[in-house]
Amino acid sequence: MVRRILNRLERLLPDRPVGERFHCAPHIEPFPEHRYVRLLSFNIQVGISTSSYRHYLTRSWQHVLPSERRFENLDRIAELLHQYDIVALQEVDGGSVRSGKVNQVEYLAQRSGHPFWFQQRNRNLGPIAQHSNGLLSRFQPLDVASHRLPGLLPGRGGIIARFGREEEPLVLVVLHLALGARGQKQQLDYVAEQIEGYRHVVVMGDLNNSAELLLERSILGEAGLVALPELANTFPSWKPQKALDHIFVTPELKVRNAGVLCYPVSDHLPIAIEVALPHMDASAGASGQGASG
Repeated sequence: MVRRILNRLERLLPDRPVGERFHCAPHIEPFPEHRYVRLLSFNIQVGISTSSYRHYLTRSWQHVLPSERRFENLDRIAELLHQYDIVALQEVDGGSVRSGKVNQVEYLAQRSGHPFWFQQRNRNLGPIAQHSNGLLSRFQPLDVASHRLPGLLPGRGGIIARFGREEEPLVLVVLHLALGARGQKQQLDYVAEQIEGYRHVVVMGDLNNSAELLLERSILGEAGLVALPELANTFPSWKPQKALDHIFVTPELKVRNAGVLCYPVSDHLPIAIEVALPHMDASAGASGQGASG
């Protein structure tokens, strides 16, 4: 029933490409050659601050109507994003009534000082909601591709961006997976096919399950990806008990400082990692690096 309703809504509303918003400033810092790059993944819940289960009820109206407090919270989020080179965002609104018709990906990019941003709209509900993923970066990528993910229900997508050198790029995958185990397996299997052949890959996002189960149930685990940090409880933000947000890396990447950040401005906590460029030091693998919370 839910699937039929969503499909009907999307047929009635204007159909636009899934990766519809792309912005690249004329002067972007070149990709660094000799240092670690700081990555962050954050489900921002369209800018709604949630600090208890009762807020899902008392603040539920903010999922359909605008709020001045939302912009105050987005500014707090931008303060955190400013500290990172590349940011993966989930549950971002692309400019509907509830966001005050403001594209939150663009807003956060401008506020946090990221000259490159990419919006992937996964579910177009017109003025009601513009469900999106986002990518912010201080560096010009080689390319960015937007993918619709397979699954029982529509509206899930992934962003794949390549950075650095063409012959040996750093490949970054931004995901927000389905809730069900079957859909998660289908979507991760699809991602595994897209990244096949690349040695330096980071998969990050709200994956809606434990890292162990996700890797066991999909062919992504056969690629040898490692989940960092090992313990990554991110939900709910006020008392994190579930590991729903993850960063997977290929063993060839050298990493440090992987951990969950205590920054409760959404119902999820952000998760971050630092990775070396592939040509910096490809001899040290991720499995030999410690993870800090």
